[in-house]
Amino acid sequence: MNERQKEILRILVTKSGKPLFVQDIAERVGYSEKTIRNDFKTIEIYLRENTSAKLIRKPGLGVYIDIDDLEKAQLFQMLQLTSSMTKDEEDSTRLLHIAYELIMGREPISAQELAEKHYVNKSIIKKDLEKLEKWLTQKELSLQSKQKIGLSIEGSETNKRRALANLSDLNKESATGLVFLLNKFSQHEIKIIQRELLDFQRFHSLFFTDETNDRLLTHILLMIRRMKLGQPISLANEDMNIVMDKLEFQWAHTFLKKLEIMFVVHFSEEEIAYFTLHLLGGRFRIQHNQEINELYENPQMNAQLSAIIKELISNMTELTKVDFKNDNSLKEGLHIHLYSALNRLTYGLTVSNPMLNEIKRMYPYVFDSVIHVLEEINHSFSIAIPEEEAAYLTIHFQASIERLRQTIGNDQNVIIVCHMGIGMSQLLNAKIEKKIQSVNIIGCIAKADLRDYLIDHEVDLIISTIDLPDVIIPHIVISPLLEGAEENRLKAFIAQQTSSTEENQHHSMLNQFIETSTLFLNQVSDHRFKIIEKLANALYEAGFVENEYGHSAIIRERMSATTIGSGIAIPHGNPKLIRKPAIAVATLKHSIEWETEKVSLVFMLAVPNQDQQATKQLFRELSSISEQPRLIKKLTESTSIDQFLSLLNK
Repeated sequence: MNERQKEILRILVTKSGKPLFVQDIAERVGYSEKTIRNDFKTIEIYLRENTSAKLIRKPGLGVYIDIDDLEKAQLFQMLQLTSSMTKDEEDSTRLLHIAYELIMGREPISAQELAEKHYVNKSIIKKDLEKLEKWLTQKELSLQSKQKIGLSIEGSETNKRRALANLSDLNKESATGLVFLLNKFSQHEIKIIQRELLDFQRFHSLFFTDETNDRLLTHILLMIRRMKLGQPISLANEDMNIVMDKLEFQWAHTFLKKLEIMFVVHFSEEEIAYFTLHLLGGRFRIQHNQEINELYENPQMNAQLSAIIKELISNMTELTKVDFKNDNSLKEGLHIHLYSALNRLTYGLTVSNPMLNEIKRMYPYVFDSVIHVLEEINHSFSIAIPEEEAAYLTIHFQASIERLRQTIGNDQNVIIVCHMGIGMSQLLNAKIEKKIQSVNIIGCIAKADLRDYLIDHEVDLIISTIDLPDVIIPHIVISPLLEGAEENRLKAFIAQQTSSTEENQHHSMLNQFIETSTLFLNQVSDHRFKIIEKLANALYEAGFVENEYGHSAIIRERMSATTIGSGIAIPHGNPKLIRKPAIAVATLKHSIEWETEKVSLVFMLAVPNQDQQATKQLFRELSSISEQPRLIKKLTESTSIDQFLSLLNK
């Protein structure tokens, strides 16, 4: 049995002897009645093979299990022992269910009812609700609790739909959140919409990324469900007027009117306009024979895009001393991404980046450079590009850097199937070409294009970032970022040696810049800004920075948290306020919240960007430390400055 079937059986065992309607069970587990009835067949087989209990189904009365008390206790214990989920997985999955139930529910529900439904005590539900309340605040929603009435979620319909579409934020595994949401709908509904979306793209010569396809699918499913629940969207007249003048509105109108017939639902003009916003905010894949200018018709948008990209490339070239100006692939990628990004900003659409923390950890130097350049661009163009978009832009620039270093081989024809869009595809392409010389990468495509591509091309191997269950050609599934362990797996899969050289692992730059007078061990602090101020003051008193350095570091921190993973943060301020290069360090006796992560090791950087190679080496060393949990543990447990510095030298 799968987890859903086990959950159904737990409900029946708990209520043994008491008939339950299929509709009630379906609501409790969050699946359709048809799915529950199909699950009964599997449950019946399991009971017959493992117990003497019987599943009784009586029309008009309900479903129940006929079982004695001893066997009931044994069966319930067995269900607990055979659960494949860890406690953390159970907690996060339960949180997803509670969030969905409260947002979708028409009537308030009490904490006691939630506790009974999820087989936990009320105190655990209260902890879940505390986490949920913080998340809802970020989504501009509020959790309301009224005595003798229950819990409900208040806020605009727009914010509720955004929250539903981003339930994955509540789960560390973003894919789990998407699967959870799609499981709320029947496969029949999902297949109809997937088919219509594909036809829509073909008809209008659009090429969405797999990620955008998933988001549009989710949005349409939620739109249909919310309309049937009598929860329509509401848009301001100004937004309506802007959208209704666009060609995409007519496309959306025709598309949704077709779905109206299939799903027996009516879409208002506001719903059509809201769907149009999601179309405009979608991320595109560009085809090899497609011109960039075909993507957008608005001359004003084109002019703004060109100006932003010109300044972005120019400033990144000046800051990093890497000449990006002649990289046409970079310009194409930035055009495609920023077109969608600007639409998302214009129409207030949220963006999530499931790989934000990984990108910050793996490419801290490039990410920090992008953040620094965006600060000026945001001011110049009166926009506010968030760190999630900055991480996507980091991938484009990192891909360009890798292309400059690449050594191309051409023995085996390989294609890359990537679901994260053109920037990630290009980065993965460049990294593989650099590190593995025995392959010839002939294409980077989306999963949706794979079947047609294989008909027209000879392919020896497939490297994919997503499962390909029906593909016969040898293939491997790897992380889009191709981290160390993934790289080794890929090399083993291809069975070839690589000539790439290992990065220097000695932390000479760190030791060169760390000052013993600004190194503090086993500190106690309750807020990240306090530890930043302490380190900045130490640097100021030692003559390394100006007095305003700490304030500028906090401003930088508010724009994007400087965590790089594994409990490490690298706060830093405006380079113009640095007198002499230095690094201040603090190890924390108890880790503290650093926005979305816990941090116990802080390197405050006051290193000007004049020596590019030294700066890049410094960031490489910090990134390397973040990949060594044992070293981090030893560093944070160090009891003397000499011990700390000697560990960095190893």
